[in-house]
This record gives sequence, structure tokens and C-alpha cells, in this order.
Amino acid sequence: MQKFSFDLLHQHKKSRTGILYTRHGQIRTPAFMPVGTRGTVKAMLPESVDSTGADIILGNTYHLMLQPGAERIANLGGLHKFMNWPKPILTDSGGFQVMSLSKLRKISEEGVTFSSHIDGSKHLLSPERSTEIQYQLGSTITMAFDECTSYPATFEQAKSSMELTSRWGTRSRKAFINREGYGQFGIIQGSIYPELRALSATNLLELDFEGYAIGGLAVGEGQKLMFETLDYAPALLPINKPRYLMGVGKPADIIGAVTRGVDMFDCVIPTRSGRNGQAFTKYGTVNIRNSQFKDDAEPLEYDCPCAACKNYSKAYLHHLVKVGEILGSILMTWHNLTYYQELMARIRNYIEDGKDLDFLY
Repeated sequence: MQKFSFDLLHQHKKSRTGILYTRHGQIRTPAFMPVGTRGTVKAMLPESVDSTGADIILGNTYHLMLQPGAERIANLGGLHKFMNWPKPILTDSGGFQVMSLSKLRKISEEGVTFSSHIDGSKHLLSPERSTEIQYQLGSTITMAFDECTSYPATFEQAKSSMELTSRWGTRSRKAFINREGYGQFGIIQGSIYPELRALSATNLLELDFEGYAIGGLAVGEGQKLMFETLDYAPALLPINKPRYLMGVGKPADIIGAVTRGVDMFDCVIPTRSGRNGQAFTKYGTVNIRNSQFKDDAEPLEYDCPCAACKNYSKAYLHHLVKVGEILGSILMTWHNLTYYQELMARIRNYIEDGKDLDFLY
């Protein structure tokens, strides 16, 4: 059975390529993970997601524990079987969603007590329960339970939040059931304060997680402050383990983060943008709703291998999106996810060739 391990293959300045080996297959890094929050990447068949070149997708503890329930998914064979995705799955711990979506939440040392945003039912999500749910789902990569520090936060607020995340990280690690080919990532917090980020990393490195995530960015601080934090934060983490920047992002953000030593990303932007009629291309973004495309017989991109570009014109996509046809969301999402995977492949090729990542799209 495959051991969970990370091989660093190439490095150009701070940029890295590697392969993450897991029970469910290999992940080429830098990697972008399409978001499949509720057990599905919106508007996509799993086979379609696979065709874009994705090695791994992301699921979410908070949403799946509420609907259809982690125990139900476990009884049906786990999330991989349930959603027909045999490749790796990383599950968010639910900490961010508890803070952003739930009602009447109360944070204590034990965890977060909250009311469901769906039906108002009360739940407790603790480090132990979050880890247990992710085990029931069969997650390839389990995330430690953390408090996502809001922005802006004072130094004292960020320090208190970071320390809670460190204590929760210890409890998450103790609750993790180690199995061959599976891993757990710790999450460093500390907002935009270097001293706190360093302390958070020190605390979590003692727990010897299989990988590490940088949390609490892309929460309103802006690209400048995010990049200033990434100028030093990845270097706080082990060289021989994957580094994951949570919730990022836009193509320019991904490129900037890779140049600073980050290996893994996830974001809803490509799927959400696709459903709203925005396409990412090497030449910039395209709003397919614009009337200039209603008679445009050309594809979004001539050299894109996705189903939308190979088979349909911008005029047809414009029509589908304007009239609200579901196929419009499917094709636009398919293109965007393909663009993101093509972007990651280009990034990996540049690093392997010793080139700077001096492109934006």
C-alpha cells in the first residue's frame, strides 16, 4: 500500500515542483484543487473534472456533516465511492464555515457550538469531532480544526486566535487515526503578524503533521499584505512537506504564491465565475454575457482542450448564458477548470525549466 509522502523534484528560487503520494493516487504540485463542497464540483460530472487534469478535489466537513451526514456517507462506502471520485480528496475541517455561515455560534475551548444555517439544529464541532467526521468521509487529507482569524485583527486578537488554533491542532493530531497513505495537515495562523506566524509554525511543527497549510489569508487583507505574509511564511514550514495556501485564488495570486514557495491551492473562483458567465483565458478574462460575442463564431481559446472550446463557439456560449440554460454553466465551468489545470501545468513546466513565473495568465 502506498505510503503518504512528498518528493520535492525541482526548485527554482523559492518555486517548487513535487509529487505527493497518497492512498488514492499521486498529486503533482503546484496543484489546484477544484472545490467540491457538498460532494460535487458544481455543474460538473466527476469524469469531467478528471478530464481537466485535476489530481485532487476538496470537500467540506461542515456541509457534509449537515447534509447528508457523515455517518450516512460512511455507511455508503465513504465519500470517494459516494461521489464516484477515486482520486485524492482533501476535506476542510469546517472551521471557516462555522465562523462564516452558521448562526448563533459560540466559541469555547471545547470547540464551536452553532446552529445550522439550513434548519437551525444545534451542533458542536470540536477538534475531535471534526477529525472523526473526516475519518468517516474517508478523506485522503484531513485538515486540523482551526479558528480562521478574521481581518482586520489586533495583535492581541490574532494572538489569542492563533493560540486557540495551536491547542486545537494538538487535539486534532491526537484524534487523527493514522493509516497508510492518508495524512493530516496542520494550519498556521497569526494574521499579518510575523511574530505570531513564526510562533504558530513552531507550535505545529512539534506535532509532525504530514503537511502544513497557511490559513487566515485571502480574508480581506488584499494582495499586497497577503504577499508580504507569504514572503516569509512558507519558509517557516518544512522543506520536505507540502505547503497549502487555503482559499486562494485568482491566477495572479496563485502565481505570486508559487514564487514564494507554496505548493497547493483551492478556491471557488473558477466554478463560481463559470456559472456567472466569466471565463479565464491566457489573454485575460472574458464576460461571455457581453453583446460583442453574440455573433462570434470563434472558441474561447483555440488551443484549449476543454469540451467548450473544442466543440462550441463564443456565440453559442453567449446564448446559453443569456437565456439561463444549465449547459452554459457546465461548459463555462469546464473551461475554467481546464484553464486552471493548464495554468498549473505551465507553472510546473516553467519551474522544471528554471524559468521565472513572469506571466499573469
